[in-house]
Amino acid sequence: MAAIEVTCRSVVYPWHCDHMGHMNVMWYVGKFDEATWNLLARVGLTPSYLRDNHRGAVAVDQRLAYRRELHAGDVLSVRSAAIEIGRSSIRFVHEMRNDETEALVATTILKGVHIDTQTRKSCAMPDDVRQRAHAALAADPAR
Repeated sequence: MAAIEVTCRSVVYPWHCDHMGHMNVMWYVGKFDEATWNLLARVGLTPSYLRDNHRGAVAVDQRLAYRRELHAGDVLSVRSAAIEIGRSSIRFVHEMRNDETEALVATTILKGVHIDTQTRKSCAMPDDVRQRAHAALAADPAR
């Protein structure tokens, strides 16, 4: 079982904050999206692989839980891990933490599907990608 790994480091800028003075939900999703692309690249779904093979990755489900607020100037990290691998799908978890306090501020669990961008249909992930993803599996936090 692999450990959850850092896939994104960032900072909250003033323009990320809403009228309540904390980071707006759209930025949580954006930072989780950055982490997603780093996680996918680690298992072999790199930008060049996707481009060269007419493949894509699409989100089909996302569950997000907000635990604590982040404010302008806060430094954060997102840690990520695959939790389930299918023929053409991958479920993964992201945990966002405030780096100064180490507080868990948000979590999200997503399911992504590997697609053929020409037919716009799901297709099997290459065996080497599935093997790397299986080797990096972590425990499902929902179980």
